Amino acid sequence: MYRFVQALCGAAGYTGPHHLVPCSVDFDSFIRRLPKAELHLHLEGTVTPETLVELSAGQNSAALGPEQARALFHYTDFSGFLLAFKAVTEHLRTPDDYELATWRMAQRLAHQGVVHAEVYVSVGVVYYWRRCEFEPLFLGMERARVRAESELGLSLYWIFDAVRHFGPDEAARVFRKAAELRPQFPSIIGIGIGGDERRTGAEPFRSLYTEAREAGLRLTAHAGETVGPEGIWGALNIGAERLGHALSAIHDPELMGVLAERQIPLEICVSSNLRTGCCARPEDHPLRRYFDAGLMVTLNSDDPALFLSDLEDEYRIAQECFAFTEEHLRELASNSIEASFLPPERKVEILRRLESLE
Repeated sequence: MYRFVQALCGAAGYTGPHHLVPCSVDFDSFIRRLPKAELHLHLEGTVTPETLVELSAGQNSAALGPEQARALFHYTDFSGFLLAFKAVTEHLRTPDDYELATWRMAQRLAHQGVVHAEVYVSVGVVYYWRRCEFEPLFLGMERARVRAESELGLSLYWIFDAVRHFGPDEAARVFRKAAELRPQFPSIIGIGIGGDERRTGAEPFRSLYTEAREAGLRLTAHAGETVGPEGIWGALNIGAERLGHALSAIHDPELMGVLAERQIPLEICVSSNLRTGCCARPEDHPLRRYFDAGLMVTLNSDDPALFLSDLEDEYRIAQECFAFTEEHLRELASNSIEASFLPPERKVEILRRLESLE
């Protein structure tokens, strides 16, 4: 799937900071064997056209054929992507739908050597667009999560995501539902804000982030994806522990220094940024510059079904387009475990496996 980005690299004549090296079969095997975590992944964005057809089959008037399903995944810019994301989400209607989507996601993650994932679920979309209760849907997700842990050895945490441009009142519903359910479901690990930064910054959510932290939830935020460094500063100022995208930090030397010094984890999603047009060209993407500057970089796929690139592909892109070596990729995998919200003992166990990998 990642050939989209590889083609962009070739078309631009971009060979990375050093050279372009095609992946070998052995290199592909190395990537798959790396025990790694996916930290920026939207459940709804993992639903493939094939799964969408399967989901819609029982929805009567909403049933889709293969071509109709694939048509929903077409977009040309970030605003179009948001609409495509909404179109896919509209076909997730019942607990069984959410269970199937979660199980299919888990199967694909396990196949890539992912041992842990922290998955955003757009609770804000359910409340605002669908106007229905989320708890029954969540129980479907939980059934698949328990099955994934038992049958695939894959652990999943949930991050309840609010849509920032729906406003703080809607976000409050999302965050408070996470706090309410967490005592019964420890798999609910944190909260975040996604959506369109161009319309709403981070500051309106400050008090809600404080409330979430006091409830024991971990704090993430999409930041600096479609706006400048001010979006990242805003996310840090309201207490975000981990940042999604952070594309624009490269334009602010002071911010780069703060991110390096504090080792704030960055959830980097190369294919996502290129597909949505948030980054125009592969050579403009700051991935390698962040890594070389000592920032805490992790690789992620964001919405793999919509961006045609899964986590394995993102590791291949790092090698082919940005000249990351096997040892660099081992470090990125290590970063993903260290930046996760897993308990320390689980992190140590995975990191030992990573160190012993040959």
